Amino acid sequence: MSRRKRTTTTQKLATIFTTSSIIFLAGCEPQQEATPSDNEPDIEIAVLPEPIYASAGLGAQGGEWQAYGADISSTKYTSLAQIDATNVNELEIVWRRPAVDGYYLEMNPNQRYSTTWNAAPVIKNNVAYITNGLGLVEAYNPGNGETIWVQEPAGGLEGLPGAPTRGVAYWSDGTDERILVQRGIYLYALNAQTGELFPDFGVNGRVDLQLMPPEFTRFRWGGAPMVVRDTVLIGQSMSDTFDNKEAYRGDVHAFDVRTGEILWTYNTIPQEGQFGTDTWQDRSWSYTGHAPVWSLFSADEELGMVYMPITSSTNDMYGGHRVGDNLFSQSIVAVDVETGQRIWHFQTVHHGLWDYDPPAAPILMDITVDGREIKAVTQLTKQAFAFVFDRETGEPVWDIEERQVPQSTVPGEVTSPTQPFPTKPAAFDRQGATVDNLIDFTPEIFAEALEIFNNYVTGPMFTPPSVRTENGTQGTIQLPGSQGGADVQGAAFDPETGYLYIPSITSPFVADLLPGDPEVTNLAYTKGSRRWVGGPQGLPLFKPPYGRITAINMNTGDHVWMVPNGDGPRDNPAIAHLNLGQLGAPGRPTPLLTKTLLFIGEGFTNQRPGGRIPREMPVEIATNSGGPMFRAYDKTDGSIVWEVELEAGTTSPPISYLYEGEQYITVAIGDREYSPELVAFKLNSN
Repeated sequence: MSRRKRTTTTQKLATIFTTSSIIFLAGCEPQQEATPSDNEPDIEIAVLPEPIYASAGLGAQGGEWQAYGADISSTKYTSLAQIDATNVNELEIVWRRPAVDGYYLEMNPNQRYSTTWNAAPVIKNNVAYITNGLGLVEAYNPGNGETIWVQEPAGGLEGLPGAPTRGVAYWSDGTDERILVQRGIYLYALNAQTGELFPDFGVNGRVDLQLMPPEFTRFRWGGAPMVVRDTVLIGQSMSDTFDNKEAYRGDVHAFDVRTGEILWTYNTIPQEGQFGTDTWQDRSWSYTGHAPVWSLFSADEELGMVYMPITSSTNDMYGGHRVGDNLFSQSIVAVDVETGQRIWHFQTVHHGLWDYDPPAAPILMDITVDGREIKAVTQLTKQAFAFVFDRETGEPVWDIEERQVPQSTVPGEVTSPTQPFPTKPAAFDRQGATVDNLIDFTPEIFAEALEIFNNYVTGPMFTPPSVRTENGTQGTIQLPGSQGGADVQGAAFDPETGYLYIPSITSPFVADLLPGDPEVTNLAYTKGSRRWVGGPQGLPLFKPPYGRITAINMNTGDHVWMVPNGDGPRDNPAIAHLNLGQLGAPGRPTPLLTKTLLFIGEGFTNQRPGGRIPREMPVEIATNSGGPMFRAYDKTDGSIVWEVELEAGTTSPPISYLYEGEQYITVAIGDREYSPELVAFKLNSN
């Protein structure tokens, strides 16, 4: 049996450049290269033609939907134009599909599953593939929603319980078609035509992802695998709560798509002898953990580069035990897909304390700035910034300034004196817990908001978390909150116009710390309630819009338009008489961009009072509080051209594709009262 010999095609730069937080280099250290060599049997090397890779940033091709974000560039764009502003009002629901196929419910009629179905289908060769509410793969007919095959749970009935993930990856070499999916602690390779496991992938069709020592946490992830060339990339999720400063890293792993063999591991926190350990004082890199890619990857297949949004490290609101900038936490890192070698990186937050993870897959785009064509990548952040880089070199497209920020008063904490601020584009959501940002529809409302506001530590963005005391302040109000700004929903990019469409929310929360109890932790301070904070008379504390869409011309870095998305609390009795327009809902929906229209819901509502939402605070104004409307906006000016009220809010990214010559749009909906399902729209054929 012959195997393709792996070769690296990325050209290596000869010089190392350093500017502020950015390092762009090549030929740098490999990280735990895991390809066996000494005991590998001799194999025949087949001479294969040079592969042809798809151009990055062009969106879904051929009427299909190739990956979770349309393509591995995460554009969420399709050039399909059968549905446009002239006929969008003729859309009708043509089929519905439940989050769990009846086959599994026959196995266990009492099987429970999540109401949050956040998967997006992949459409290839007139077949749709999606992970269901249990994380198992289902293949169905995209024209009528009928099941083609379902994945058998390992162990039968005992293996049925599981958790949803964001989806699958598709791979083919022209003869072999595979669906790659992560479920629990395993990576599976399924036959795309039958759903059967490939027995020569890993052990009996699956690879064990539990690569961390057993005394640490069990592997888990809610993302979607990404296939680049013949490599499968896997991230992981880890709790934000840590009992001690010692934890395990959220390393990124790469596997061979044919064999399941581990190819390389990238240490998201650098280890002995690796670049970046000097940003962790007192060898804190040796025990600090977390910093996973909990969301999604992007890649440029032609360049052979993968872009990883690496998130926060232990503990994400107190860092007195990890003094320094703490690479590579809260960074975008570009690596060579063949070797895992770092090519460049940029840290978007130094010594993170705000849970300001880069939460979305970086978006690849080809833009023209001041007459210069640039292969770019844009990283959205929770702090409502869009950091834009040359995706080959890591050089910023527009200047990024290090600006002075407030410093911590918490004993033992050593905050970074500066944080990076892009000069372009401007922030796309409200920043800073300041008096100027307080809600002020009437003088009375403003006075009540100010009274609430004065119970907390407040200030501009990057004001550090503070200790909550019984007779003092209740912590620091953080705006944006820990879920954005932007979040995992990302944005959509139009490769024809160069416009980027970003959904975001205005939703503050309280960053409060409590002294660590030495009976249970060796951390000097641990996170407190992290509660969402409401305003006067059941209203938000800050000005609207509470959910918005911002369009940015990425060729100039200028904002083009901004509109609220959703009604928000405009019917609240305190302001209903003011006859306000839409105020926006903080539901965190994902966009779909077509040649002429922007489709987006309001996001789902899956909250209830108690815990992080005070019982006196209306659920509707906390983050993750959306609504049942699904809309189409005119891309040029943000005007609404169509809307429909569904039974529940949208939970997954909408997608669009062609089937038998007709354009479809599907999106998942659901909430605590409505069982999740996939809803498909098509133009009325009458």
